[in-house]
Amino acid sequence: MSESLPVSPVPLRTVSAGPRGLWSAVGLEEVETLMLRLATGQRLDRLGRILREHVSSGGNRVRARLALGAAEALGLDRMAAVPWAAACELMHNATLVHDDLQDGDRTRRGQEAAWVRHGAAQAINAGDLALMLPYRVLEHVTTSDAVRWRLARAIARHAEDVVRGQADELDLLPTGRYDISAYTDSVMGKTAALFAMPVHGAALLAGRDPEAAEAIADAFAPIGLLYQVQDDILDLYGTKGRREPGSDVREGKVSALVVEHLALHPEDEPWLIGILRTPRHETRDRDVAEVIRRFRDEGALAAAWERLWLIEDLVVESPVLSADTRLHALAIELVAQALAPIVHTDPTRGQESLR
Repeated sequence: MSESLPVSPVPLRTVSAGPRGLWSAVGLEEVETLMLRLATGQRLDRLGRILREHVSSGGNRVRARLALGAAEALGLDRMAAVPWAAACELMHNATLVHDDLQDGDRTRRGQEAAWVRHGAAQAINAGDLALMLPYRVLEHVTTSDAVRWRLARAIARHAEDVVRGQADELDLLPTGRYDISAYTDSVMGKTAALFAMPVHGAALLAGRDPEAAEAIADAFAPIGLLYQVQDDILDLYGTKGRREPGSDVREGKVSALVVEHLALHPEDEPWLIGILRTPRHETRDRDVAEVIRRFRDEGALAAAWERLWLIEDLVVESPVLSADTRLHALAIELVAQALAPIVHTDPTRGQESLR
């Protein structure tokens, strides 16, 4: 049995102010301020401007909200978790800068991606800077040196998972790995790690021992898988701040819908993989439209929704989360928030047909 960590000296909140949970605004302004301050550094150079521009471009700040909400659910003052929330958002933004370049996406949050505006080399530098800054954040955390060290280890662990997951995703198409197991493995690194990380650090700050903190974080990880499946659906049947639907098809991504379609219709592999392997600038609009139609009409969309419900059940029935009412409520709230943008695509709802 491991020794218990000392409880953070930050006092608990004694008066409830405003809405609690995922959508409370308490602490978010301070998170933004700290991120911009760290991006600036000792002086505002070109790299700092690029990162500040990217960080300021918008986003729902889900990872920051999760860190703050988890801290609150675990009995800690939300403000004590502000630096950790900033660390999680900086890590997330680092991955976005690198992802856009690797995937060839030219827009992010309705604006030109960093690599388009500033060139690939400086975008890599900006992403690298955002990847390093979470460690600088630890200077702003009020806790013991022992907890600070464990937070540093958590950053390293989850950053490693993200990078390995991204590498795995990029290998899915070239290596012909189109099965759900390979897809899940890549997503549990690339995406799920950034849903586990906010909760992991919040639990450490709240005084949980390392094993308990990891168990709580791991219980939130499947929500990252749910988010990625949701994002794959949204790319084809919604809007992600891009000019046209089907960016994942154009970039040759092995998405959840690709995996589900090939599981249902393996004979379609030459047709579908042929489109995914076509260079982005050569991919025809009519081919993308046909993929979107067939995913909807031939069962892939319905199968992806079945997978979403299975993941939701896994979260709702988690014994780790069920043991803590407030953490359980936070997880359910996060699932509901994730599904909201695509609820109109659920084939079982009988709503008007999708485009």
